[in-house]
Amino acid sequence: METQQDLSAEINAMADAYARALKDGATAETQPRLDYAPYRSSILRHPTKSLHHADPETIELYSPAFGHQDVHALEADLTIQHNGEPQGERIIVAGKVMDGDGRPVAGQLVEIWQANASGRYIHKRDQHPAPLDPNFTGVGRCITGPDGSYRFTTIKPGAYPWKNHVNAWRPAHIHFSMFGTEFTQRIVTQMYFPGDQLFPLDPIYQSIVDQDARDRLVANYDHNLTEPEWALGYNWDIVLTGSKRTWTENEALGAAGDEE
Repeated sequence: METQQDLSAEINAMADAYARALKDGATAETQPRLDYAPYRSSILRHPTKSLHHADPETIELYSPAFGHQDVHALEADLTIQHNGEPQGERIIVAGKVMDGDGRPVAGQLVEIWQANASGRYIHKRDQHPAPLDPNFTGVGRCITGPDGSYRFTTIKPGAYPWKNHVNAWRPAHIHFSMFGTEFTQRIVTQMYFPGDQLFPLDPIYQSIVDQDARDRLVANYDHNLTEPEWALGYNWDIVLTGSKRTWTENEALGAAGDEE
């Protein structure tokens, strides 16, 4: 069985090779590598052939139905969805969704899902021995405002183990999903928290070999967003297009990218 030391040696070697390539004039890689060897299952999960373009009108006949009710403002508060308060550190996550020219993307459906404070998802495939929280489901959604803004109140998720190698742990993160004007335009990404000690050890995070591009996945602590005696605030903007756009899982992993 491979150890974290084995994987870290691979990650570091690839990072060194990328740094040398940049010095030799190579173009910066702002998106993840499709086949990133330290992420062992990427060879099986990323697309190996050109994607088929689907007819939006046809695909919507078979896509998920979210019901006929509008998105309620209270759905953005993941701490009030049950009879009691969830366990863990209450946080506020807010930011803007923008295009590559800095223009706001208004009326955008933003969905999030995450592990609880113990690093456990309410999902039948998540069976690691961390407690479930009966007062925390870990899902929420909102619509961006005229200025492209979104805001969620939630609990800071915990790190959790996964089976990539021995003693593999994922840094704390929140999954974000956004729909354009059709279901075929959905993108999925992840937001991380500043200063996480697991960053150098995580092959999913490290599959983006460019540090500047990785940094765009990490939220900033925002004291102005923090509410006294209530919750710490984190700001994270999402850029959809251009050279500074936010990394999305779909490009790295295809449809299977929504699972980790």
